[in-house]
Amino acid sequence: MNVKRPRIAVTMGDPAGVGPELCLRLLADAAITRECVPVVFGDAGVLRRVAEWIGLVFRARVILPAEWQAGFADLREPAVLDLQCLAADTVTPGHVDARCGDAAFRYVHAAIDAGKRGEVAAVTTAPINKTALHAAGHMYPGHTEIFAERMAAARSCMAFFSDDLICSLVTVHVGYAEVPALLESRRILDVIELTADAVRRVRGREPKLLVCGLNPHAGESGMFGQREEELAVQPAVLAAQQRGLNVTGPVPPDTAFTPARRKQFDAVVCLYHDQALIPVKALAFDSAVNTTLGLPVPRTSVDHGTAFDIAWQGVASPGSLFSAVRLAAKLAQ
Repeated sequence: MNVKRPRIAVTMGDPAGVGPELCLRLLADAAITRECVPVVFGDAGVLRRVAEWIGLVFRARVILPAEWQAGFADLREPAVLDLQCLAADTVTPGHVDARCGDAAFRYVHAAIDAGKRGEVAAVTTAPINKTALHAAGHMYPGHTEIFAERMAAARSCMAFFSDDLICSLVTVHVGYAEVPALLESRRILDVIELTADAVRRVRGREPKLLVCGLNPHAGESGMFGQREEELAVQPAVLAAQQRGLNVTGPVPPDTAFTPARRKQFDAVVCLYHDQALIPVKALAFDSAVNTTLGLPVPRTSVDHGTAFDIAWQGVASPGSLFSAVRLAAKLAQ
């Protein structure tokens, strides 16, 4: 895209959650809009209603889909693409609603399609509620799987970026009992390579990567577990090293995130959800950014949920969304 500032699609998330108010604060932030052109894919009526509830001024330009198709190339200011998925007065803040789940899903699909057509340089997503999503008939575990399917990504993985820590995940939304069978060397190697490429783009140097083991003490030569380290992790690490990547592992997970390790390595490849998310949320709860690696269009997301308990109260912190948009702009460039 030949624009000085990358245009970032920002999906509004579940209308009943904190997504709308976070988007309102994003549109009004002068520092963000100097770095990129955010376009909220959502419902302008909901944004106006939330603005009235929490005392914010809503001044962003509102564009209808037909206008977007005709004039998106000239857009140089923050805007809202009004997809008109539901009526604002039907939304009850803090409540699970299939209509909201369907609307959130449609915002995401529209943003993905805009990315595929080259109308936006990247996509950032506000949080969706999985119960509402499933109630609407969209049976996805989360954003990652929606993006991977609709963008037809040959390989992809979830990762979390912060100033203090970068983690990528081999498996994501599955039960612990399912994890060992999913640890194939080819999949682990894919995640190592995707992680190296992303860190290289963000940090501007060849990265040093650490790969976790699955079992206590990384299996201790087969003493614990079913030799997952020897059968799956070690071959992937060796293959990555043979391709010229600076990779170490598998290492015991309980020592992978010490201060010394974090200074020595640029990123940690984790084998399952909580192996990554516990240190990420302990060390960078307010600043970490969720991203999907391997997509043809960069995608980032906030590192928190819909927070129904504080929705539409004007107290939700926009820090994670701001960080997500900034990372999206950096990946897009």
